[in-house]
Amino acid sequence: MGRVGNWTSNRRIALPLAGGAVVLGLGGGLYVTGLVAGADIDQGTSVLGVDIGGMSRAQAERKLTHELGPSAAAPVAMKIGDRVEKADPATLGLSLDTTATVDHAVRTGYGPATVIGRLFASDDREVQPVIRMNEQTARAAVDRIGAATGQQARDGSITFDKGAAKAVAPQQGVTLVEDRALDTLRTAYLRPAAGPVVLPVERTRPRIGTEETGRAMRQFAQPAMSGPVNLNVAGQRLSIGPGVLGEHLKMRPDAQGRLVPALDSKGLLADPAVARPIGEVTTAPRDAVPRLDANGKVVIGDPGREGRQVTEAALGKAVLPLLTRSGEARSGELATVAVQPELSAEEARRLGIKEKVSSFTVEFPAAPYRTTNIGRAVELINGSVVMPGEEWSFNRTVGERTPENGFVDGIMINDGQYVKSPGGGVSAVATTMYNAVFFAGVKPVEHGAHSFYIERYPEGREATVAWGTLDLRWINDSGHPLYIQARSTDTSLTISLLGTKKYDEIRATKGPRTNVTPPAKRTGSAPTCEVQTPLEGFDVAVGRVFVQGGKEVKHEEFKTHYTPRDEVTCTPEASPTPGAPTPGASPAPGTSQAPGASPAPGTQPAEQTPETRQAARVAQAAHAPRTPTAPSATAVGGPLALGGTPSH
Repeated sequence: MGRVGNWTSNRRIALPLAGGAVVLGLGGGLYVTGLVAGADIDQGTSVLGVDIGGMSRAQAERKLTHELGPSAAAPVAMKIGDRVEKADPATLGLSLDTTATVDHAVRTGYGPATVIGRLFASDDREVQPVIRMNEQTARAAVDRIGAATGQQARDGSITFDKGAAKAVAPQQGVTLVEDRALDTLRTAYLRPAAGPVVLPVERTRPRIGTEETGRAMRQFAQPAMSGPVNLNVAGQRLSIGPGVLGEHLKMRPDAQGRLVPALDSKGLLADPAVARPIGEVTTAPRDAVPRLDANGKVVIGDPGREGRQVTEAALGKAVLPLLTRSGEARSGELATVAVQPELSAEEARRLGIKEKVSSFTVEFPAAPYRTTNIGRAVELINGSVVMPGEEWSFNRTVGERTPENGFVDGIMINDGQYVKSPGGGVSAVATTMYNAVFFAGVKPVEHGAHSFYIERYPEGREATVAWGTLDLRWINDSGHPLYIQARSTDTSLTISLLGTKKYDEIRATKGPRTNVTPPAKRTGSAPTCEVQTPLEGFDVAVGRVFVQGGKEVKHEEFKTHYTPRDEVTCTPEASPTPGAPTPGASPAPGTSQAPGASPAPGTQPAEQTPETRQAARVAQAAHAPRTPTAPSATAVGGPLALGGTPSH
């Protein structure tokens, strides 16, 4: 029984084993078949639609490179706002890594179950491509694209041109969101799309949109340009056309985001089309004019008068309401107002302008440019009132010597050569003013002498000016207002300071020439050479003595250094510049107190070294008056080539 039982039990076990052996036998064949036939990549595997199933690694890489390479290298189209830009993938730091992509596609195991399972698998497998991005390169590219395609928000606006209103359309602001743009580019790379890659942007709406721009055009701008406005001023009709109005009219947004009109009343009033007719029917105020009587006392020769003028505010108030009207309703009244003179007879007496404090005269040979330039400077200076403690400046008062300011070309010398420059001749005005200040006893702040001595001027008591580099400045420390009276003719110039004397008398002293330096000789050639007479260089000290009650109460000393004026001869002899004065001419007779004629071109300052110019600037600007125990200040020749040419 035991044997039979054992056999039965073993038989029950053996049947499944036999079946298992059949399975193992069959499975082993399939396993071997799978290993032999399967290669590295499963059947049905693809990348972006490219089938690489059943291929080895090398085969798959070659196929992906061949199939996807052109797309991977093709320019990427990007849409930023309303603009489309294209860039190579390499420029954007993008590339397809075929090796890594194939690594993701290969089978993951070689066990029997895995291998045999793949033989019977029927599902396709899509492997995502491995995209690489060089972030540094990508960010730099996106930065450039953002800068090139970004646009500022632009408000809608209205302009006026040649009598017509024109609307400027508003524009949204567009800014590329760079961090999100990197992710978008990486995701979209090699993906089929119907159009450009839309990169993320931030949009900014303009404050003034299309609706508000249209409203402003309909309600104001178009009516404003529909015809002239007509004004009645002092009984006369003044018509201002759309072309003139548009030149001085703008529309600007207010706090509520509405376009409102802004009229430049000042510009409109100064426009010749308006200024001329208004000037014909209005009168400017006229200042009182002090003059000296036979005893040297100030009397009011002309008491001045009140004026009637149109103000900027009155013009704007009259014009603006008419701009939205039509026909006869575009007419109105323009009021005039009374304008008082700056200096009335009563004000002159109140200020204590009662006597001549000082006066100085320069004479010069007639020349058209001198007449014009000296006359223009005199016009700008005459009538100035300098209050106690105030500083007077030649450059601030006269302004830059330009044609726009009324000056013409005059003859000057720069580095030994004749040159033309607007304002030639005004150093005669500077010298006259300096001497008037000298003898008034007020405080000089800045002045510069010519680099070499000019015989027509008193040694050490002359001045030159250059726009932007050298000024003539003084402070009224007399304790009383000073009125500047300037007069000129074709051959003379006088400047007087009227007010109340602080000192009974101001006397001038002059020491001998020291450190005398002989001039050199130079030879030039035509056509630019000009003959120049020689003159020694030297130092000179000038004193200013303050007298009160018959006694000297203060003394100041100023030192001036003059460089030699070289003798220049020309080979062959050059013809003098037409109309130029003879170099080296002597002072006009009868001018012992005042210097004679202004310098001839041949005697003008030569170019200075930078060291000399610097010394001039420091010494002349700082030559403080000295008491008998104080050290004297040195006034070196003024700077002549520091951004401007001195005027003579």
